[in-house]
Amino acid sequence: MKTGQINVQTENIFPIIKKFLYSDHEIFLRELVSNAVDASQKLKFFAGNGEFKGELGDLKVEVLLNKEAKTLTIRDNGIGMTSEEIDKYINQIAFSGAEEFVQKYKGTEGAENIIGHFGLGFYSAFMVADRVQIQTLSRHDGSQAVQWESNGSPEYTLTEIEKESRGTDIILHISDESIEFLEKPRIQGILDRYCKFLPIPVLFGTKTDYVDDANGEKDENGKVKRVAVEVENQVNNVSPAWTKAPADLKNEDYVSFYKELYPMTFEDPLFHIHLNVDYPFNLTGILYFPRITENVEVQRNKINLYSNQVFITDSVEQIVPEFLTLLHGVIDSPDIPLNVSRSYLQSDGNVKKISAHITKKVADKLSEMFKKDRADFESKWEDLKVFVQYGSLSDEKFAEKAKSFTLLKSTDGNYYTVEEFKEKIAAIQTNKAGNTVMLYSNNPEEQFGFVKNANDRGYNVLHLEGPLVPHWIAKLEQSFENISFSRVDSDTLDKLIEKDEEIPSLLTKEQEEELKPLFEGAVNKEKYKVQVESMNSNDAPIIITQPEFIRRMMEQQKVGGGGFFGAFPETYNLVVNGNHPKIGEIVNAKTSKSKEKKVKQLTDIALLAQGMLKGKELNEFIERSIELV
Repeated sequence: MKTGQINVQTENIFPIIKKFLYSDHEIFLRELVSNAVDASQKLKFFAGNGEFKGELGDLKVEVLLNKEAKTLTIRDNGIGMTSEEIDKYINQIAFSGAEEFVQKYKGTEGAENIIGHFGLGFYSAFMVADRVQIQTLSRHDGSQAVQWESNGSPEYTLTEIEKESRGTDIILHISDESIEFLEKPRIQGILDRYCKFLPIPVLFGTKTDYVDDANGEKDENGKVKRVAVEVENQVNNVSPAWTKAPADLKNEDYVSFYKELYPMTFEDPLFHIHLNVDYPFNLTGILYFPRITENVEVQRNKINLYSNQVFITDSVEQIVPEFLTLLHGVIDSPDIPLNVSRSYLQSDGNVKKISAHITKKVADKLSEMFKKDRADFESKWEDLKVFVQYGSLSDEKFAEKAKSFTLLKSTDGNYYTVEEFKEKIAAIQTNKAGNTVMLYSNNPEEQFGFVKNANDRGYNVLHLEGPLVPHWIAKLEQSFENISFSRVDSDTLDKLIEKDEEIPSLLTKEQEEELKPLFEGAVNKEKYKVQVESMNSNDAPIIITQPEFIRRMMEQQKVGGGGFFGAFPETYNLVVNGNHPKIGEIVNAKTSKSKEKKVKQLTDIALLAQGMLKGKELNEFIERSIELV
């Protein structure tokens, strides 16, 4: 037997491990199972190059829970270790300056990154165990099996033992503070999260079923001994879809894998992108486009990041651009270590290259779909538009590529690229300043009258709805020359698309001035600004408008980025069409009461048309209308 001290420069290493390595102690199991998988894969490699000439057998990793003994064992039949290798890989910890390290990381965000930098994966066992044993037999012929043991202090013991099978058992004697890790559902949950796609079979077993000893051995009382039986189930898929060549997969294989990733999802994805890069960095994976709802926040944390099929995180904001977090799927890159901090991801060159590559692949895929089958692309646009809008707003390179496949939907159901729509409407919807005005409605049904009026003039109207539209159309106005967007109810049509010709007014200035106080008396003057204008006699007698600039700024503020406009009260223009016959009737009415009655009725009709007549005012309007009938 050999005893000694683990070669560290401070005795504080184990308190560091127990308290500061990870915010979540469950990571210990990922680390130990990953080490066991590595030991198995290394043996396959040695067998492949002829260095190992023995029988591989069925390589596997077993996670064995024994609640009665308070142990959790991670077992592999991989390369194993000699006593010299234990001394090299377990006892000689390259951990210089530990005291300084504690001060640097204690209580900071980077604490979880310690293991990854210093190769301490095995020592994560001491976060949950007060005693750890390693029982191992090397692959080399004639090797002596040994057991290493430590109770969490720098002291250890190393003894020779009998062990028939090649490989390593890591036996954790779970501490009283960590008894949650003796519960089968807890361990099963960790394995499902971190080990679901490891490349070596991982079996989870419990020693809770007992049977009579098969050899009939008896205890001191002469009774046949009862022995524990390990009941094991494989927990992982060793060959997930992203590890296969795209040529070997059909669309149903991709859909099946999507359901494996998200078993509670009932809808199929719209389409997928298979990533497969080996230079200048290694990257594989599959990204899926889900059917994105208007509530984009619901979609987050659906991309899983792996390193050699070992799960790292589902918070990938530092790996991919923010808008791509709306996608679902898997990214796997061995160039990203298992234990990473946000600061590492932000500064790592490979991570930046991976992010740029994924953005390009997504944009190229959308562009290819648009060119290959435009009708199919248009059929998917309502699900894609939030993603494309979000991407165009948050990533300049994506925005530039998206120009060619960004679609605008008209109220008659047709789709156009921005350039196509501009060309279609330029002849009659270009104003005197040379800007082509793209009229739009966020709700054609509620704004039916405004849309119809525009259509009657020969104008085309777009249907643009969603929380990102105010920001998105501002982006389009910056990206394309000489275009502007205006909602159909943001002003009179003649003001929205100003021409050189002017419509003469049928009213004198005195009559216009006489009308203003009448209409101001029918509404809240703080909310509605009354304007008398000379409009087309076929337009409505009164319309309620809200200037495009003000409304858009207020809408942007609701989503984010609207500045101080959110603090302003909501105001509207009440525009009186001085050329409408009904307004002429008011001017010529003989009594003040008759004028006020007509003004109130017409004003309420305008408010009703915008869905702004409610409560008491709506009820009075209904009663007044019944009387008029």
